[in-house]
Amino acid sequence: MVSCLDPSSCGIGRSISSAPHLFTPSVRSGIGIDADDFRLSPTACSERFTFHLLRPDSSLIQGYWSLRRGIFCSEQHVFEDSDRDELDAIAYPIAALHHSSDPEHDDAAETDVIGVVRIVETEPRLWYGGRLGVHSDFRCHNQIGKGLIWKAVTSANGWGCDRFLATVQIQNVRFFRRLHWTSIDELEIRGIRHHLMQADLDYYLPSHEHRPVASHHPTAVA
Repeated sequence: MVSCLDPSSCGIGRSISSAPHLFTPSVRSGIGIDADDFRLSPTACSERFTFHLLRPDSSLIQGYWSLRRGIFCSEQHVFEDSDRDELDAIAYPIAALHHSSDPEHDDAAETDVIGVVRIVETEPRLWYGGRLGVHSDFRCHNQIGKGLIWKAVTSANGWGCDRFLATVQIQNVRFFRRLHWTSIDELEIRGIRHHLMQADLDYYLPSHEHRPVASHHPTAVA
């Protein structure tokens, strides 16, 4: 079975974001994230949103699972009771976070998971992205989808990726092409048209973020 970006949330990619910008998020204490050194997508920026690899002991991990289930089970009905599978035992979860706080009291930030994706190495140096989705309340913010994709590919590229693939729902293919992805095949998954797409690793510069050891992966228990 192949990990994939299907079914990606239907609101991603409807508009192009503003001018290029670099943004390095601060590490916020107490929420169990790894954010050592990564650059946000050059065309995705906001001080309200940050993108992080989640550790299994993170207080945010349940929000990650909950949003995945909400998108792929309750909303899109691609799965029935759970979208989890055996790949979750070896996949790395990534979350987009929304920070709502008084700028003068950043330590008191209210943080919510509003976007998800996972990455998994299925063969040596071959990586896939999967379960990409954005909360329905935030799909007007085009930079969230871009930031999740950037974080996913740059993380894998920093860990020795030679190829990064994803299966992308047909309505999102144009969006991915704008983000330096190439279509290499067409296929149908669960009755939904997809393109198998490959990321341009020369565009997605390697992240310097540490790769967690395998024993730190979340389990795939539904």
